[in-house]
Amino acid sequence: MTWPLARLHPALETHMARADSNQRAKSSPFKAWGTNHLRTLLASLGNMSRQPASSLMTIAVIAIALALPSGLLVLLNNASHLSVGWDNSAQISVFLQNDASEKQAQALLKKLRLYNDIDDAKLIHKDQALQEFSKISGFGNAVEALDDNPLPHVIAVQPKIDPRRPDKIPHLLKQLNELPQVELAQLDLQWVKRLFAMLEIAQRGIWIIGSLLGIAVLLVVGNTIRLDIQNRREEIEVTKLIGGTDAFIRRPFLYTGFWYGFAGGLLAWLLTSLSIGLLDNSVTQLAALYNSGYQLNGLTFSETIALIVFSCCLGLVGSWIAVGRHLSEIEPS
Repeated sequence: MTWPLARLHPALETHMARADSNQRAKSSPFKAWGTNHLRTLLASLGNMSRQPASSLMTIAVIAIALALPSGLLVLLNNASHLSVGWDNSAQISVFLQNDASEKQAQALLKKLRLYNDIDDAKLIHKDQALQEFSKISGFGNAVEALDDNPLPHVIAVQPKIDPRRPDKIPHLLKQLNELPQVELAQLDLQWVKRLFAMLEIAQRGIWIIGSLLGIAVLLVVGNTIRLDIQNRREEIEVTKLIGGTDAFIRRPFLYTGFWYGFAGGLLAWLLTSLSIGLLDNSVTQLAALYNSGYQLNGLTFSETIALIVFSCCLGLVGSWIAVGRHLSEIEPS
């Protein structure tokens, strides 16, 4: 019994169909190139769908590996935004000279409110400051016995806090001390330095964890593609026998890696969003106890796109490494 040539092997049939398509599309090379890549893209997705269990396991591993650093980065960003709201802890007290009048203090207040690095400023009159000191200190009788008010006018300055630029606050403090009407401007910067140091350590730790998990994704995709190459070894040998180039053979595996990365990135975004959603209610209740309406923020649109693109790149790189290493070992005998 004789068999048609095209039915000797699926790879031969596919190659002949593509050759016929290229022959008919010679008048439009770009169209033929796009058609071939689109066909390969969809065919690689079809191959994955025929192995749903192994494909879903690979996608799940990629998603978990990417969701962990993504979730930690979201929590770190929320912590950075929350630290900006700690207004009272970053207040600069600007003590004016004793002979500064209220008019001069009001003029300086208006000037300070125009600074780009100052979020708000408030004048504390020296009489008001003396009354507060009398109540808090317990020396009310002694204060009343004073002939003059020894306290100066004070301007409470609220600086803008930028976690990426902690050097702005010392620079602002230096500017305030150089003003002619100012006797002293002071701020305890220890908590600010400690906060930014902790945030920086956390950020570096997240990048280290993300890098290690990214390498793990490369290994997972590479091992999956290696197994796929071994399962299709006979098809690759036949394709090489009939003149198939390495680029032609490599293409479907690269697209398979792309689909793994794309699906893994989408699932990682979904896992991150679900995790933030589960924590949001508890955080909202905790914030309400402090009379705050703070809510957790999830991944932004740009961050989501970056996550998916990064995942796709990992899938492509992992498949490229696996194909480049194992494809050269397969030669028709």
